[in-house]
Amino acid sequence: MIIVLQVGATQAQIDAVADAVRELGHEPLVMPGEDRWAIGVPAQLDSGQRATLEGVVSRLEGISQITETSRPYKLASVEYHRSPTYVEVKGVKVGPGNFVVMGGPCSVESYEQYRASADVVKSSGATVLRGGAFKPRTSPYAFQGLQQEGLEIIKRVGDETGLATITEVMTADMVGRVASYVDILQIGARSMQNFPLLVEAGRSGKPVFLKRGPSATIDEFLLAAEYVLNEGNPHVILCERGILPHDRAYTRNTLDLAAVPVLLSHTHLPVMADPSHGTGVAKYVAPMAKAAMVAGAHGVMVEMHPNPRAALSDGSQALDAEEFTALMGELKKLAGFVGVKM
Repeated sequence: MIIVLQVGATQAQIDAVADAVRELGHEPLVMPGEDRWAIGVPAQLDSGQRATLEGVVSRLEGISQITETSRPYKLASVEYHRSPTYVEVKGVKVGPGNFVVMGGPCSVESYEQYRASADVVKSSGATVLRGGAFKPRTSPYAFQGLQQEGLEIIKRVGDETGLATITEVMTADMVGRVASYVDILQIGARSMQNFPLLVEAGRSGKPVFLKRGPSATIDEFLLAAEYVLNEGNPHVILCERGILPHDRAYTRNTLDLAAVPVLLSHTHLPVMADPSHGTGVAKYVAPMAKAAMVAGAHGVMVEMHPNPRAALSDGSQALDAEEFTALMGELKKLAGFVGVKM
C-alpha cells in the first residue's frame, strides 16, 4: 500500500500519517518526491488490515490518495523507491550512467593464477575482480575450490591491486567469514532462493550481487532481492545470468537480455548481466556482453583465465587475456555511443 500526500503537505501531516501506520503495527517507509511525499507500507496486508489502515489514514489531513502496489515485491519496486539505487564499493559505482565490468577466473586456483588474472583485469580497465573460493559444483568429484586458502588469496590480491573483489557465499553460516575477506558477496543462481542465506547476507551490510536462478521468474528474482532489502541492506545488484535453454546443444543457458529492460522498468536496483554463464561458450561472450550494454545493463561479469584450457572449472566459457582485453576495448568504444561511462 502507498499513501500519497497532497502537494504542499506539512511535516506535521506527514508525521501524523507515519505515526498512524506505526500504531497499527506496520513500519512506514517515508518517500520524499519532487512535488509531494508518499508513505509506503512494505507488508502483505489481508483485506481486514487494508480496510482498517485505509479507514484510519483516510481521516487524516493532507491525504491525496491511497493505492495498492501491483507487484508482490515492495522494497525492490520503483513504486516504493522512485530514484535509482547506486551501489558503490572501493570507488566503483554501479548504477545508471556507468558500465562496470567484473572480470576474473571462475575459480581461484593459486596465488600466481589469480594475480595474473587480476593484472589483466586491471590493465584492461575493469574494476572488480571475481573468483570463486567455494565452488558449488554439479558433481561432488569436480573441483570444489581452495576454500579458506582461496579467500586468503582473494584478499591478498585485492589489497595488492586495489581492485574491488567479489566471491560467492554458499550458506548462511559462511556469510560472516566470507564478508571479512571480500568487498561484495555473490549469491549464485543455485542459491537465489536460499532464504536463510539471503537474510544473513542482508544483515551483513555488504553489497550483495544476486544472480537470477535458471528457472526463476522476474517476480521470484525480485522477491529474493526483497529478502536482502528487508534486512535494511539497500546495496543489492541484480544479475541476469541465463535461463534454462531450449537447446543445450549450442549454449549452456539462454541469456535473457529482455530481462534487463524489464527489470529496469520495475525496480530501482542496478542490473548487470553474465554473458559467460549465459552462453557457456567463450566465442559468444563478447557479442552478448556488448548486447547487454545496448540493452541498458549497468555492467557485465565476464570470466577470464590466463590459460582457459588448463582451468579447473568453466574453461570453455573463459576468455584468455588477449580476448578479455579486446572485449574491454570494444566495450569502451560502444560506451560512447550509448552514453555510459567505463
